[in-house]
Amino acid sequence: MMNPRHKPIAIAAGLLVAVWALAMAGYVIAKNAKVTGEKVRAYLAKTDLSKLNAKDRAKALKQLADYMNQLPPDQRRTTRMDREWESWFKTMSDQEKGNLIEATMPSGVTQMLTAFEQLPPEKRKKAIEDSLKRMREARSDPRNAGQWQGKDAPPPLSEDLQKRAAAAGLGAFYSQSSAQTKAELAPLLEEIQRSMESGRLMRPGR
Repeated sequence: MMNPRHKPIAIAAGLLVAVWALAMAGYVIAKNAKVTGEKVRAYLAKTDLSKLNAKDRAKALKQLADYMNQLPPDQRRTTRMDREWESWFKTMSDQEKGNLIEATMPSGVTQMLTAFEQLPPEKRKKAIEDSLKRMREARSDPRNAGQWQGKDAPPPLSEDLQKRAAAAGLGAFYSQSSAQTKAELAPLLEEIQRSMESGRLMRPGR
C-alpha cells in the first residue's frame, strides 16, 4: 500500500505526465493541421478534378480555396505558379476559375491597384519588372519542391501579358480580363502588393 505521505507526490507526477501528454498531442495535431505549400501541392496532385461529379467538384474547389487562404503570402504566390495548380486550371470552367480567383485573392488588392495606378509610369514599369524577377527567383528556388524547374519552367507571366498590362494600366487590365488571365496575373498582383506593403516601392531611387 502506498505511503500516505507519498500520495500527493504521485498525484502531482501523474498530473504532470497527463499535461505533458496533452501538450504533445496538441502539438502534433496543430502541426498536422497547419497548411503549407507542400500540403496544397499534394492535395492538387492526388485529386483528379476531371473525374469528380458536380457536388464533389464544388467541394474540392472550396477545400482548395480554404487551403490557399491559410497559406503565408510567399507560399500562396509560389503555389499559384505550380504545375499542379496549372493542371487543375485546365480542367476548370471559366465560372469556376473566376470564383476561385475571387475567393483566394488577398484582401486589399483593389486598394493596392488604385494606389499603384497613381505611381509615375516609370515606377510602375520598374515595379512590374522587379516583381517578375522575384517571381522567377522564387520559382527556381530548389526549396520550392514541386515547382517548375530548369528549362521546362515557363515565364511567370507571358511577354504578351506583360506588355498589355503595362500599356493598359494594371488595374484596368485586370478588371477587364478573363478568369484565365486574372489567374495568370494573380501571383504578380500579390508580389506587387507585398512590395507596396513593405514600403519597397516608395523608397528613393526605386
